[in-house]
Amino acid sequence: MKKVLFPVMLAIFLSACGSDAGDDASDTEALREITFVLDWTPNTNHTGIYAAQAEGFYEAHGLDVNIVLPGEAGAEQTVATGNGDFGISAQENVTQARLQGVDIVSLAAIIQDNTSVLASPEEKDLETPADLEGQTYGGYGSPIEEATIASIMQADGADIGEVNNLNIGDTDFFTAVQRDVDFTWIYYGWTGVEAELRDFPLNTIDFTEYSEALNFYTPVLITNEGLIESDPEIVEAFTEATAEGYQFAIESPEAAAEHLIEAEPDLDPDLVRASQEWLADVYQSDAPYWGHQEPEVWQNYSDWMFENELIESELDVEAAFTNEFLPGHE
Repeated sequence: MKKVLFPVMLAIFLSACGSDAGDDASDTEALREITFVLDWTPNTNHTGIYAAQAEGFYEAHGLDVNIVLPGEAGAEQTVATGNGDFGISAQENVTQARLQGVDIVSLAAIIQDNTSVLASPEEKDLETPADLEGQTYGGYGSPIEEATIASIMQADGADIGEVNNLNIGDTDFFTAVQRDVDFTWIYYGWTGVEAELRDFPLNTIDFTEYSEALNFYTPVLITNEGLIESDPEIVEAFTEATAEGYQFAIESPEAAAEHLIEAEPDLDPDLVRASQEWLADVYQSDAPYWGHQEPEVWQNYSDWMFENELIESELDVEAAFTNEFLPGHE
């Protein structure tokens, strides 16, 4: 019996091992490869993506996500052409792109409120839009910048024609305002927090205090219409896993910060940790769930863009965004 039983038992054992190995290989093969395109260099606006990757949320949803920088084409064009499956954009970019026939849709608001501001060193005493007259603005040369600043200056009885504009490209904020310009446009959750850490006092001007329309979604999560139509299950899987990543960043900002630091070791770890704590409260803010988008926000901002001749026609708001793939959406 031993001579018969041993080969049988060995065969069963090897079969079981082979089955496990096969299952593992099958599981690996089953992961759908996804390319995710950032809008800029990695920062805490993106932490939910890195958290979802590090915590295994993407893998649990059957996805293998590769995070890439936008390149010259930009996230919008890369995603629209299918060279990237998902990416990060902003409401103004989605609006302009769609009206130019670029096939992208917003899936989620990464941050509920517009946390970008005009910022200047405190000693320059630029506290209101009217104070900007006679000053030099450092920006990127975008028509949206000029129209936005003009809008809040007009609301404050001032004239943007009295502002000098200088294109500073990607010059560091702290270098620019101490050398070339008086004020510029920043995301407070990153550069503003960095100023706090540097003990560099700022004056900031919040766009939303002067115009409700300027409280738009920036940044947003995007995909293309073709993927939504051809593979809605993948869109749902990615959006759900990403929502889990941002929920993790909301509930565990310290751990989420460490995931970003580990993935991008060139970042200043103290800045990442402080920024993550600041953003934890504003990712969702008072929305019913992370990522939720209100049609009024899209309508108000696209109307403002149209009135300021930044777009040539009105936006089909209902086609520009969707909440349907987000957990919590009914």
